[in-house]
Amino acid sequence: MTERFDDIERARLDKVEQMRASGVNPYPVRFDRTHTAAAIHGEHGELEQGAETGARASVAGRLVLKRGHGKMSFGTLRDGTGEIQLMCQLDRLGAESYAAFEGLDLGDWVGAEGEIIKTRKGELSVRADSLQLLAKSIRPLPEKWHGLRDVEQRYRRRYVDLAVNPEARRIAELRARTVQGLREFMSARGFLEVETPMLQSQPGGATARPFVTHINALDMDLYLRIAPELYLKRLVVGGMERVFEINRNFRNEGVSVKHNPEFTMLEAYQAYADYTEMMELTQSMVQAVSPAEVIEYQGRAVQIGGDWRRASMLELVREAVGAQDLSYDWPVERARELCDRDGVPYEKRWGTGKLVVELFEKHVEHGLWDPTFVTDYPVEVSPLARIHRNDPNVTERFEVIAVGRELANAFSELNDPVDQRARFEAQAREKAAGDDEAMSVDEDYLRALEYGMPPAGGLGVGVDRLVMLLADVASIREVILFPLLRPEAE
Repeated sequence: MTERFDDIERARLDKVEQMRASGVNPYPVRFDRTHTAAAIHGEHGELEQGAETGARASVAGRLVLKRGHGKMSFGTLRDGTGEIQLMCQLDRLGAESYAAFEGLDLGDWVGAEGEIIKTRKGELSVRADSLQLLAKSIRPLPEKWHGLRDVEQRYRRRYVDLAVNPEARRIAELRARTVQGLREFMSARGFLEVETPMLQSQPGGATARPFVTHINALDMDLYLRIAPELYLKRLVVGGMERVFEINRNFRNEGVSVKHNPEFTMLEAYQAYADYTEMMELTQSMVQAVSPAEVIEYQGRAVQIGGDWRRASMLELVREAVGAQDLSYDWPVERARELCDRDGVPYEKRWGTGKLVVELFEKHVEHGLWDPTFVTDYPVEVSPLARIHRNDPNVTERFEVIAVGRELANAFSELNDPVDQRARFEAQAREKAAGDDEAMSVDEDYLRALEYGMPPAGGLGVGVDRLVMLLADVASIREVILFPLLRPEAE
């Protein structure tokens, strides 16, 4: 009969009580480790089978494997760098310590000290002269961690996922290296890393529904930021010519494999630049953190290296819907007919530009695999971007679309306070008409623009989605250590 989990936990708790009764602390305060598993493998990996080094090491980690009986047993310790084997012999440890090792459970944290050797079977090991339990594991680690049902448990119990799943640790480490690489790239380009408020009196910088909270000390509502844009551009007004922030944003919207309500972006602003320079910055940044010019994503090659394709939204939609005369000057009724033909829903208040965006999302976006600069977005969906120097219907804005989803968004920034006020007021009318994601008029930001902001280019890169691409995972929950989930049922 298979032992139930609660029986296992009860037996382990009994061991804890027995240890305490005998004067042994099952949760000691510290352990002096001298070597990691990786360090031992790096220094002594070339030892011949059966060799002894005379070198000693103190190692520590989670016990993930135990085998043997009689007068010799082996255990495998896993630390943050890898695994190392323990060789435990009765004549070296003594009866009491050897019995203590045999009484250990998988999942226990253990420290050991002894000589570094390689066994006759070629396993690099620490031949233990002393052992210490560092933390008793009450709950048993799962033997299998696969299947659809367990996917949710991996996200809920990330601590277990990391303990038993090397892939989870790989992704976590890749994310850390990617963020570090982004930070180093931006610093090398002369950008200053700054911090802007996460609690804001007025949400702005993107079209999104915010989270609302309340500060008792001031008796006022506040909003978790949806974007740092308007604060970063205030810094450009103040003379900080190159700034960036790797920031956490919050949007009270849908949850999916591509969206988490709390997410990370890199946002940057550069004075005297425009969106063409932001294209070069974006491409160079992604290429700098990519492991290769061609990577694999979900079984298909992605061309990261080289110059990325550039195409306007209008030309891409024209190709997709077979309407070469499609124009932003079309009467809205004609654009609606095209949407009706293709089953694209719309609101009656939307203009032709917004309908073109809806057609793009229906027909084009999912099919763009290699990174592509989609340029020149309609004015009505780009309230913070400068109107295109050659076409008043569109803005100097691009998005990078890769593997069928948005990876980055950038503008030639709007620095005309009169034009910005008109855009804000148009957004406010949209909000009054029922659009919860529309912006409101930010008077303080307008005041900042009235002091004068130099020409500038701005950029936002979705860090989570970039890591998804580089890690070759299909769900954003894989790259966020603790994604938002519904409360666990009892």
